[in-house]
This record gives sequence, structure tokens and C-alpha cells, in this order.
Amino acid sequence: MPMGNQRRIVVMLGGPSAEREVSLRSGAAVARALRSLGHEVVELDPVPGQWSLPAGTGAVFLALHGTYGEDGTVQAALDELGVPYTGCGAEASRIAFDKALTKIACAGNGVPVARSRVFSEPDSTWPEGWEPPVVLKPLRQGSSVGLQFVERTGDFPKALAAALRHDSEVMMEERILGRETTVGILGDWALPVVEVRPREGAYDYANKYTEGRTEYLCPAPFDAAVTSAIQSAALAAFRAVGGRDYARVDVMVRPDGSPVVLEVNTLPGMTETSLLPKAAAAAGMDFPTLCRRMLDLALQRPSP
Repeated sequence: MPMGNQRRIVVMLGGPSAEREVSLRSGAAVARALRSLGHEVVELDPVPGQWSLPAGTGAVFLALHGTYGEDGTVQAALDELGVPYTGCGAEASRIAFDKALTKIACAGNGVPVARSRVFSEPDSTWPEGWEPPVVLKPLRQGSSVGLQFVERTGDFPKALAAALRHDSEVMMEERILGRETTVGILGDWALPVVEVRPREGAYDYANKYTEGRTEYLCPAPFDAAVTSAIQSAALAAFRAVGGRDYARVDVMVRPDGSPVVLEVNTLPGMTETSLLPKAAAAAGMDFPTLCRRMLDLALQRPSP
């Protein structure tokens, strides 16, 4: 697409999910970057079932997060309209947004994942054959919404009830004790690894979105072999869910250097300080260039 093109780009931001505020920030940053590149940009905060695209829309840049934006719903609507959009398609989005479906897809393709099981009843009891610590995660939420850490079996009922407030199903997962990383995927390229180090406690919603509460190291200080293993696991997970164009894959690294994939984020945060842009910057790609590359991947895709 030439500079100063006449295509109108719609940036979808906000939306109805628990991650609305983060999405508004992502969308505003993307819109600024696209305008700096000479694009005409319309910002659209979609109300499910009530939005429409302006005439002359050439592509949609999805800056939505969470339910509706990241679960395949808006992607399916855009597929029906025949309008190109950034990121993964509807089916890959649906799979990646569901932690259980992601785990099935990954395990079926040899991607290392943590042991887990799913609960839907609030009066469920601690399962046999498990030992703490574990993590409880709403099955279909992002940004660490509803995340609960359980250190003692006696804390399980309260933690399960808290997690179930955010979804009808909750995944219990062995807590991997090691180093927390995330890997941006762009096209067929795994970007430099980012290591996430909360200054206190776990990488929960508060530590994720409160300035100064978490340290980010990129490129992460691993040796070449471990770095390659982390990137390979992330790419394999991205492909296992059917991803295209870009995503961000969260990976725990055990003390022996072996990676364990936690989840695939198909519409990762896109503020200029978000983790995917941090990784792109470490690879020499500034924020406007990253946004242009994401848009180009959508525009270059063959029509369905």
C-alpha cells in the first residue's frame, strides 16, 4: 500500500469486554501510528450487533481485546462482510481464546503444556492426585482477569468461586515455578523473547497494568539454546491453533531451561509500551513500522 493511500482504515477499539480500557489505549496508539504513516483512520467502538463500517473501508485494524474482539465473534462478522482485517481468523481466534481448546491443540501437536483440568461447578472439591501450588484461570478471559493462585488446598473453594465470577468454566493448572516469558510472533518470525519479572508477587492484573510494578527484559537473558527452545515452542503453539499474521505467546521456562506454553494471545496489547511492540523494538522495528507490517499482512492476504 503506498504512502498517502486513499484506503480508509477502521481501527476497532474498546468493545464490551472486561479488557475495554486496555483496548481503548491500544486502539488510540494504533490510530496515531497509522495517521503518522499517512492513512485516513476512523476509530470505531463496536456495540455487538449494532455497528457498521463506514463507506470505503479498505481494512479493519483490530485493537480489541477479550470477549467479542478476541474470541472469533467480530472476525466472523468481518468475514461475512468480506473486509480484510488484521490478525488471526475466526476459528483460530475461537480456539486460542479458550484455554482448554488451546491446550488440546498444542498437546496434539507436541507443544509442551502444563497439566490441567476444568471446573464448572462452584461446589467442586479439590481433585485427587493434585498437590498445590496451582493456578485457577477463567477459561475465556485475558489480561490475567480473574487469575487466582492457590498455595493450600483449603484456599481452593474461595479461589474457585472468585474465578467463576468471570466465566462459567475455570481451568486449574499446575503452577510452573520458573521464569515467565512472552514471545511475539510476526508472520513466520519469532521476535526476541521478553522476560517478565514482577517486583512483588505474581504477574496478575495489577502488576501487569500498574506502572513500575513489573520489570521487562528484552532480549531476555537466556543462553542461545534456551532462547531458541522458547521461540520454537511459541511458534509451534501459534501454528497449532491455526494462527496467522501475528500473536503473542506466553511461555514459562522451568529451571532446567525447558519451555511450557501457557496461552496464545491473538490480539495482544498494542500500546507503545506493550510487550509485542517492546519485542519488535528490540528487533529494530519502531511502533509505526510494526503497525504498518500488521496492516500489510492483512491487505496482502488473498481474498476468500
